[in-house]
Amino acid sequence: MINLEAAAAKPQDAVVMTRARPSPSAAVQPKSHLTRRPLYAMAVGAVVAALFVGASPGQANGEETAFPMVDCADVEVVFARGTFEGPGVGKVGEPVIDALHQRLPERTVGVHAVNYPASLQFDRVVDGIQDVGNRLRDLTADCPTTDIVVGGYSQGAAVSGYFTSETAPAGYALDPLTSDVAERITAVVLFGKPSPDVVRLLRHEAPPIEIGPAFTDRTIDLCARGDPICQGGGLDRGAHSAYAVNGMAEAAAEFVIARLGSR
Repeated sequence: MINLEAAAAKPQDAVVMTRARPSPSAAVQPKSHLTRRPLYAMAVGAVVAALFVGASPGQANGEETAFPMVDCADVEVVFARGTFEGPGVGKVGEPVIDALHQRLPERTVGVHAVNYPASLQFDRVVDGIQDVGNRLRDLTADCPTTDIVVGGYSQGAAVSGYFTSETAPAGYALDPLTSDVAERITAVVLFGKPSPDVVRLLRHEAPPIEIGPAFTDRTIDLCARGDPICQGGGLDRGAHSAYAVNGMAEAAAEFVIARLGSR
């Protein structure tokens, strides 16, 4: 997705998001703290621009990776790529699917690459949400025994995160997720999901991406330490490009395997 050198990190470097403590009022905050806020906002804005615009031509126009087409697979992965990645599941979706193939040698694994622009028009994530919904309704109707995994990276994580959410992006009326479709989703795997601050920078009126309560125990929400897209205060641009190589794709696959075993 982006033309940055991948920074290898260990899977345990995933960030655990905790509830922030109330901050003191501006009247009692030290002056240096007040000046850091706008500087940090400008830094985050620059990082977001670099991450979402910095895809190389090869990444933006690359050919789709070919995965075998399987009718009514035992497991199907519905994955949304990141911004400016070429058609397909993207550089993070591929190692997740490869890891599942390796760990499930006796089961067939199908793939659906979410169809949406993955462009700078953040409101077009709605196209992806609708595509995910259409695919899941088809699977529910035609493949009643297929276990479904929904996932995404970066802007693709916004697509899949919003799909599970009870709050639709502003100004859009999306088809509600019916219980029969929701029950078919075994796991949700998200990488570098945009934080509320980043979402506001991309689309001011867009709501934060909140995982719906029905999916909290089925979701692994991975954020590499220092990733400025998903971690508030993060400034390590390389962290956002490292999910394919930092062990988190394998961690997501292990989560899916555990979820499959619990059904």
